[in-house]
Amino acid sequence: MAEGYRKYYPVAAAVAILLLAYLTFFPVRETEFVLVTQFGRPIRTITEAGLSAKWPYQTAIYFDRRLRAYNPRPSEFLTRDKKNVVIESYVVWKIADPGRFVQTVGDSAAGEMRLHDIVWSGLAAALGTHDLDAIVGTEPGKVQTAAMLDSLTALTDHAALEQYGINVVDVRIKRLNLPEQNKQSVYARMRAERERIARQYRAEGEEQALSIRADADRQREEILSVAYKQAETIKGQGDAESTRIYGQAYSQNPAFYKLTRTLESYKKVLDDKTTAILSSDSELLKILMKGEAASK
Repeated sequence: MAEGYRKYYPVAAAVAILLLAYLTFFPVRETEFVLVTQFGRPIRTITEAGLSAKWPYQTAIYFDRRLRAYNPRPSEFLTRDKKNVVIESYVVWKIADPGRFVQTVGDSAAGEMRLHDIVWSGLAAALGTHDLDAIVGTEPGKVQTAAMLDSLTALTDHAALEQYGINVVDVRIKRLNLPEQNKQSVYARMRAERERIARQYRAEGEEQALSIRADADRQREEILSVAYKQAETIKGQGDAESTRIYGQAYSQNPAFYKLTRTLESYKKVLDDKTTAILSSDSELLKILMKGEAASK
């Protein structure tokens, strides 16, 4: 019968070798840490990708080394100026020390619970040292949210790495809201502030408009004065030139000049509706009565 079992020895040996290889060798991916433990105690951490080996009685525990995002539930905090705010934040983290992580936390869900406690206490402390205007506002120079969160990230990372082997990469605020019971009073203050600023802008605009109108009126008066002066100068020059031309024309033929002037006066004084009663020796009737001889 022993001879009958001998033919199974190679198969059993092959199975034993395969089982030994399966328990000894294991792959490590680029996105993983592998922690080798012996009877629950961490022995070493493998971070390089490839094929690694361990003793069959040792255990390989895989951890994702990539960044993870944790979204804590919204919580209510109190600012330094006693304003209640509801903060919804997120935490970007990864496992930095698998050995400490396994010993202190165990798995990702427990790690995020520890992160929640650290981030919550850090946010409460940070918001308690800042007024609401320093967290959210319309004036960028007064808002200190980025600096506050950078400091919070550094403090949280130090605490989480030292206690749990977790590297906190970033802590940021997704949404900032107000408790329902405080919204109306805050909105009323915001409207009052906006109205005050609007009134100030309108007053400044009216002041500038009055100044512009006054300056425009002054410039108008100056332009009209200069134009009137130039017009009077031109009219005076024209009258002088007209008088000079009339004088020249009169000196060349005084009789003709007297005749034309008398005829022009007839046009102005006499028409088909005019009735004039004059003496026969009137200067106005000399030309009509005596003709060309009266103009000499």
